[in-house]
Amino acid sequence: MKRTISYKIKNESNGKSIEKMLKEHGYSKKVIAALKKAPNQILLNDTPAFTNLNVKVGDVLKVILVEDQPSPGIVPEEGELSIVYEDEDILVVNKPARLPVHPSINHRNGTLANRIAGYYHRQGIAYVFRCMNRLDRDTSGLVLLAKHMLSGAILSKCVKEGGLHREYRAVVCGKLPEKGTITAPIGRKPDSIIERMVDTYHGQRAVTHYQRIGYGGGHSYVSIQLETGRTHQIRVHMKH
Repeated sequence: MKRTISYKIKNESNGKSIEKMLKEHGYSKKVIAALKKAPNQILLNDTPAFTNLNVKVGDVLKVILVEDQPSPGIVPEEGELSIVYEDEDILVVNKPARLPVHPSINHRNGTLANRIAGYYHRQGIAYVFRCMNRLDRDTSGLVLLAKHMLSGAILSKCVKEGGLHREYRAVVCGKLPEKGTITAPIGRKPDSIIERMVDTYHGQRAVTHYQRIGYGGGHSYVSIQLETGRTHQIRVHMKH
């Protein structure tokens, strides 16, 4: 994957070092370190530059993000891929139910990651799999992926700081209250590495907010927002 980004230096950046400017534009320490190690990936007025150089009004700073090795262990595969949105920085895919997001001990192939690797492999593009939100195997919904290290850094920070809004929809047996919050710790079921259960004594903190959108036929249609992100949290809490 290759992405070239240009910045025309304006008054507010005059006299700043390249490194300081990059940090202000969301470049993490890890991304800046990677750029420093690679030749000719930071250009000031089309000339290779060190990050301690200062910029001035009218300069053009160009950053070339290059990754020529795809994610190890993710084999490109054919498969249907429902792309909702794509630009130079991100990819949004609608994941169907019963499809794991990424390879695991039990699912090394036949995952969304394998299909995305195949999508870019057919274009001759080396793609590093950076998934910003995870969905359980049996859950359908939108998956957001970064297409390069910078968008990955910016989105990761956004997720960490709570800037990414996620809403889930579910059909639940019975008539739930109009809205509510479930606070029940979640832990593993005994003798299982996959299944989860409410575990008051040993479970991890888990908080789910919900709002009933509709009701009919003995079932509630609800909108759900997770305050925490435990494995199978929605499924466990909605049964609780």
